Amino acid sequence: MNTPTADVPRAGKHTPPCGHPVHEGITNRCRRGSGSPLQRGGAQPRSVWIACVGLLLSTAFVRAADLHALWAERAKSVVAVEFFTESELDRRPTVAYGTVIDDQGTIILPAPAVGARTTPEQLKDFRVYRPGQSTTNYAVGEYLGQDGFTGWHFVRVAGDARAGLVPVTAFAAPQGPTVPQITDEVWGIGLRGKDEDFTPYFLTGRVGIIQTIPQRTAVTTLEIASPGLPVFDRAGGFIGLGATGFGQSYVMFSQRDRGGAPILLMSTDECSAFQLAEEVLPYLGRIPKNVSGRPLPWLGAHGLQPVDPEVAKFFELEDQAGLVVSEVLEGSPAEKAGLQERDILLALDGRPLPRLKPDRVVVTYVDREIDRRLPGDPIVLTVLRGKERIDVKGSLAEAPPTPREAERRYFDKFGLTLRAFVYADGVSRRVKLAGHAGVIAHFVKSNGPAGAAGLRTDDWIKEIDGVEVKTFAEATEKLAAIEADPLRNEFVLLASRGGETAVLRVKLN
Repeated sequence: MNTPTADVPRAGKHTPPCGHPVHEGITNRCRRGSGSPLQRGGAQPRSVWIACVGLLLSTAFVRAADLHALWAERAKSVVAVEFFTESELDRRPTVAYGTVIDDQGTIILPAPAVGARTTPEQLKDFRVYRPGQSTTNYAVGEYLGQDGFTGWHFVRVAGDARAGLVPVTAFAAPQGPTVPQITDEVWGIGLRGKDEDFTPYFLTGRVGIIQTIPQRTAVTTLEIASPGLPVFDRAGGFIGLGATGFGQSYVMFSQRDRGGAPILLMSTDECSAFQLAEEVLPYLGRIPKNVSGRPLPWLGAHGLQPVDPEVAKFFELEDQAGLVVSEVLEGSPAEKAGLQERDILLALDGRPLPRLKPDRVVVTYVDREIDRRLPGDPIVLTVLRGKERIDVKGSLAEAPPTPREAERRYFDKFGLTLRAFVYADGVSRRVKLAGHAGVIAHFVKSNGPAGAAGLRTDDWIKEIDGVEVKTFAEATEKLAAIEADPLRNEFVLLASRGGETAVLRVKLN
């Protein structure tokens, strides 16, 4: 097989030189990308022509005059949100796209918009931009927090800037959300970058498949929206929200590797999947009460795993889903209720676990069923223990402090940020509650004294200068004293990583 050396443009991404006025007026998709063979006057692969002609035919419905009005009104439900993350070393801007959900100017951003290690205190200066308007004009936004169940981050526009924003709920069907069918034509909104004033553009495609993973999610034949932005049916009804994480698999060939290597491409600007409106509308009211997202429910059944097919056959579980409990966390509601390791979870509150594919999706289903509840809620776990089915009854509790909530302090002289040791640190290191002590190296500057000594991010610091530090207060007090001493040339740390402990000598001069 002959392998072309030039990059082949993706179908639907470049404009064929047809000059069709309808095609020119309805989509920017065939204009995106720079430096492609088509734009340079190079060869035009037949697949590109076929895809573009197919796109033109599939979007014939956009000739309807009312689509222009639908587009203009629905574009008012999307915004671009810029914020800054202040770390130990710099101040980094981030841009995410959000959907307006109510008349109070509340906006939801997708979960990946904020890094998992970023604390709410590090998030600064939220700015909300209207698509297509000059970026010199922006509204001030307030970060409300992240909801643990949906994963959405909530931001609210301040004051008079809410005028002109239209909540996406205004486009939901009064009788309930419309469920698209396979082959249905749908369309959504994308936003260009800040240097182009976040100009909105039109995207369209057809529903290729609908899966339960465990949220009901539609995957489309082409990119359908920017992540976190709404998707509509032909009549303009809200039918879903653009979902991230659905990459496309390719095989990349080179002159040296004729066999080809599989790769996965992920677009950060557009997505080809959306969560159905039935998975969105019921939860728009889950606005966090605080930036930490609390209250957070907790069960403590850890390391759930789908039942192996041979085990399922032995226990006659071929016709139902089951999850093996790998670990019951110490001091957790699951332990207090009497759940045991190697129990096979079959049902929650009398409802059998759903049979989902792939099997690991059932684990996410259980996690979401816990996250949707509140601390103090009762729960009944039906498990198979040996050959006996029993009901384990208990109540959810408030989750222990998370790493994002833990106290931390940066010591510039050492290039080191200490973080308090929390329950999750003990779980990941398989340490009993009695051994929960010391602090965690949350950040280590690579060319700082601590980094030069061999300390790495997430190392567990147990001793400072030969003295055991059991609490965050003890550790910070010890390091503060060393930092304030101009005569100190070095100090030592006892740190653990991957179960191995080492003494590190930190030189200050």
